[in-house]
Amino acid sequence: MRGPVVAVTGAAGGVGALLTERLAASDEVKEVVAIDERRGECAEARWHILDVRDPAIADKLRGTDVVVHLALDLDLETDPAARTAYNVRGTQTVLTAAAAAGVRRVVLCTSAMVYGALPDNELPLSEEAELRATAEATGVGDLLEIERLARRAPRAHPGLNVTVVRPAVLVGGTDTALTRYFESPRLLVVAGSRPAWQFCHVEDLCSALEYAVLEKADGELAVGCDGWLEQEEVEELSGIRRMELPSAVALGAAARLHRIGLTPSPAGDLAYTMYPWVVSGSRLHDAGWRPKWTNEEVLAELLEEVSGRRTVAGRRLGRKDATAAGAAGATVALLGAAAVVRRARKARRRV
Repeated sequence: MRGPVVAVTGAAGGVGALLTERLAASDEVKEVVAIDERRGECAEARWHILDVRDPAIADKLRGTDVVVHLALDLDLETDPAARTAYNVRGTQTVLTAAAAAGVRRVVLCTSAMVYGALPDNELPLSEEAELRATAEATGVGDLLEIERLARRAPRAHPGLNVTVVRPAVLVGGTDTALTRYFESPRLLVVAGSRPAWQFCHVEDLCSALEYAVLEKADGELAVGCDGWLEQEEVEELSGIRRMELPSAVALGAAARLHRIGLTPSPAGDLAYTMYPWVVSGSRLHDAGWRPKWTNEEVLAELLEEVSGRRTVAGRRLGRKDATAAGAAGATVALLGAAAVVRRARKARRRV
């Protein structure tokens, strides 16, 4: 059978598992090599059980044409230093091992978050737009470093091609600060902000990754649903009312709550709910790719997924928490906690 031999890291769960199944079923792929720290469910793949930071991965990649590196930890609850160590070292090792094993192409997956959420962003952003994100949001510092490694790799390893895929807000079995936004009893809107919501279903991400694997598109590829939803449309479709706060109050409270350990999300995550970071996906479109999901359909699926969950300021509440405080009351309580902390610190400084 003709077609590439494709290795997928992080193949046992999440997007990696879905892509492994998709590639294993494709007539255009010769063989799938699945790499993870545990064995997944795809029986058609050839499995190797190891940590992607292990240099021995180079031996497992020999005879492989393309590597799709999806072994990333973007869990909100992971210690940030440990998360960065895993993500950056893992990507470095995979790129070096791929070059040593004679692999011709590596496909990395970051996020459209690397463009940054800024009030003067164009709507939509082209793939060539400058990466203006900072490391202030969850995991974005890691993604920016992965982007840097991707740009450097072809110079360090001549003959190695690197494609980077950047999805919009990813939905479909995912848990991020942005999906938790829709678990809140009220949608926090920062006064004066201009949100624009664009989603990417994991099925569309997998089909975009397959395009990259089969070399139907290369370079930097942004992927998402066509167009975007304004905040008012999101509120109408979701049936969740807004809670509008002044910028200084919202950002200050978010920073304090994160600093004292009450919430997993740093204040930088808020920017992505305030300003647009919508992508055009023009390179994939030019290659003939089209999303199967609309923003409205993905939002409906997300709302179904998070139904029954309660999150306030990024912190997921247990049933007892939600019952005791009440949804809106919990929001006020957490914002009030930040104010108490601020007053206590001022009092200490006066002593």
